Amino acid sequence: MSTRSSQKGVGMMEVLVALVVLAVGVLGYVMLQVRAMEATIEATQRIQAINIARDLAERVRVNREGWLGTNTYLAEFSGTQARANTTPDCAAANCTAAQLADFDVAELSAYAVQYGMTLGMSACPSTNGRQCLFVAWGNTVASSSTSNTNSCVSGNAYRTSSTCVMMEVY
Repeated sequence: MSTRSSQKGVGMMEVLVALVVLAVGVLGYVMLQVRAMEATIEATQRIQAINIARDLAERVRVNREGWLGTNTYLAEFSGTQARANTTPDCAAANCTAAQLADFDVAELSAYAVQYGMTLGMSACPSTNGRQCLFVAWGNTVASSSTSNTNSCVSGNAYRTSSTCVMMEVY
C-alpha cells in the first residue's frame, strides 16, 4: 500500500520529462525552419542566376553581329577587352554591334555583382565549339576547369559543391 509521502516529487519528475520532450520537439522544429530558410535563399540565388544568364543569352541572340561577327561577347568574358568604360549608353543611343556587346556584358556584370555573383564564359563541355555562360556565387568560380576545384564544371559534370548555373549560348 502506498502512502502519500512516497509520491512526493513524482509530479515534478513528470513535468521535467515533459519539458525535455517539448524541448526536443521545439529544437527539431527550429532546425527544420533553419533548413527551410537556407533552401529559400539558395532557390532565390538560383532564380537570380538563371534570370541573369537568360537575359544575356537573349541579348546575344538579338545582337548576332556582336556574337558571330566580332565575337565581342567572348572577348569581354576572356578579359581581352575593357568593359564599357567608354561605351555609350546603348539603351539611350545607337551603338555598333561591338559597343552593344560591351554594354550588355558590363550591365549584366554590374547586376550580377549586386547579388554577389560573377559571370564567365568558356567552351561548353562535350560540344563542338559552343560556348557556355556561367553565373556563380559563393566560393565558386564561373568557369569550366578540370584543375580548379572551385569551378562550376569539371569535365562533363557539375561539381557537387559548386553553386552556379550554366547555360549554353549560341
